[in-house]
Amino acid sequence: MAKSNAARHAAPADRSNSAARGAARAAADLDRLIHERVRLGIVSALAGLERASFNELKTLLKVSDGNLSVHARKLEDAEYISCIKSFEGRTPKTEYRLTAAGRRALERYLDHMEALIHATR
Repeated sequence: MAKSNAARHAAPADRSNSAARGAARAAADLDRLIHERVRLGIVSALAGLERASFNELKTLLKVSDGNLSVHARKLEDAEYISCIKSFEGRTPKTEYRLTAAGRRALERYLDHMEALIHATR
């Protein structure tokens, strides 16, 4: 009888350790490209918009031109966003859109984050 009581009391700890291991695995699987704050901000903003201009994203994310440029380029290289360059009169205009691949990557990222939250609560 003492063993069954001990086993009953040990079970929650085992489940807790298992959940912690699961959370650690889920964290290891996070898309590091999206996980960075500015890049996550870019894809999140574009997920709710058809498109956003460079200046709109810069203002929204409160980043410098150079910082936004570098992070947007990484997302472009991964084909998570597309860049459309045009002119309004003589003024250059840069707009970004989230690609289908970017939307899928964001969904996977959010699923991983939800799994981490669930495993740690």
